[in-house]
Amino acid sequence: MSLDSVTQSVDEAVSGFFEPIAEWLGEVVFYAVPVGGTDLPLIVAWLVIAGLVFTGWFGLIQVRKFKLATDVVRGKYDEKGSAGEVNHFQALTAAVSGTVGLGNIAGVAVAVSIGGPGATFWMILCGLLGMATKFVEVTLGVKYREVHADGTVSGGPMHYLPKGLAERFGKNGKTLGKVLAVLASFMILFFGLFGGNLFQVNQSYAQLVSVAGGEDGALGSSAGALFFGILIAAIVGIVLLGGIRSIANVTSRLVPAMAGIYIIACLVVILVNITAVPDAVTSIVERAFNPQGVAGGVLGALIIGFKRAAFSNEAGLGSAPIAHSAVKTKHPASEGLVALLEPFIDTVVICTMTALTIVIANPDSLGEDIGGVTITSDAFETVLPWFPYVLTVAVLLFAISTVLTWGYYGLKAWTYLFGRSRASEVTYKVVYTVFAIAGSLLTLQTLIDLADAVLFSLAVINIIGLYLLAPVVKRELNTFLEYVRARNAGEITGDDDEDQETAKTIV
Repeated sequence: MSLDSVTQSVDEAVSGFFEPIAEWLGEVVFYAVPVGGTDLPLIVAWLVIAGLVFTGWFGLIQVRKFKLATDVVRGKYDEKGSAGEVNHFQALTAAVSGTVGLGNIAGVAVAVSIGGPGATFWMILCGLLGMATKFVEVTLGVKYREVHADGTVSGGPMHYLPKGLAERFGKNGKTLGKVLAVLASFMILFFGLFGGNLFQVNQSYAQLVSVAGGEDGALGSSAGALFFGILIAAIVGIVLLGGIRSIANVTSRLVPAMAGIYIIACLVVILVNITAVPDAVTSIVERAFNPQGVAGGVLGALIIGFKRAAFSNEAGLGSAPIAHSAVKTKHPASEGLVALLEPFIDTVVICTMTALTIVIANPDSLGEDIGGVTITSDAFETVLPWFPYVLTVAVLLFAISTVLTWGYYGLKAWTYLFGRSRASEVTYKVVYTVFAIAGSLLTLQTLIDLADAVLFSLAVINIIGLYLLAPVVKRELNTFLEYVRARNAGEITGDDDEDQETAKTIV
């Protein structure tokens, strides 16, 4: 029996078993109600409302404290002797690598194709709102993280939900928090294996095959697929064995590189068509409020833009706090401010660059029933005929960084459920690398759909916790802002223990 027939049999068997489950959960999690002639998924509304609430609660923090966030990333307020494993910049790039991916390339093209240029405007707005949500969840992630005896750190909703709820609501809060923590861990682990690992490898392999001669090319065979899967698994396994420090070292170089390559390509297309930029910007703004041919009119364009942004930046889903919790800091809100830059980079910058490129280039495939990646590729190809090769490099970098970051997320969920013993961690890493190999051989689309539904169901649990713990975040923000004031005034330097005691006294 050939490898192709084996993998096809596995795909069919898995789909046959899980398809009813995936369909049922998808209908529940992505339940949509008709609004103004279009369908509004309630989970998207749930995420957007959270962004609105936290934006108001913290007084437009994403605007007022944007410069402070960049100062923290640059290390201006670093403190010696802080617990943690990585610096602010490394924590940011590790988290960004988990969100920046195919959604920025294919998802944006789908939004523009279905919702018109105006969907870009609403996508940017949703990204700006998501910055406030990300600030809240990451501040809690650092506040309630667990620093182990060996110096490693564990954080995320599986830690701040039980600890935070117990702190605020006593015994009943502790019981509820533990139940939610177990559910959150299973959800993160499941998505990590299928959405954050298998899907990324599968899609990057498909793009590589498309530029290497297709199914008849050197990589189009089962042997080529197996070789690619083993290569990715080897890279992931080696880096994953090094823990978050190793992952952060890779992503702190990989994320700027992949973002740089992609943005430069966008700029080339934009500069070649520089005279078309004013009309493109005008089109995006005008058609946000006066869309043509979009189901539901303005509301339809808004929903499409919000949906793509919510799926892209993952604000409120509880995944990013896992990476950010490893930061070296004594003030949780400092990393919360750093984290609010994440949706800005992911959605406001990279997604907008993609959308602007597509609107300006206006490829023939735009508006057709065709894959999102193809539209983006065609847009670049109007100026850069060789762009499919650049896109392949970008997709590979996006995929590897996402697989690495979700490998770490899954590890933290696994160890919360099954313990931190060496045997437990090695077992997880073996399982995760095997899934990377399977990604190039199997589609398992049903399980990937199921993983999406599972991850977004986590947003329901997570955001309820964020609402209940928002007063804690407010206190942490005030404490850090007082530290910044004292540091800027020269009252403390943050360089030694004596200064830290002074800081505590001042606060």
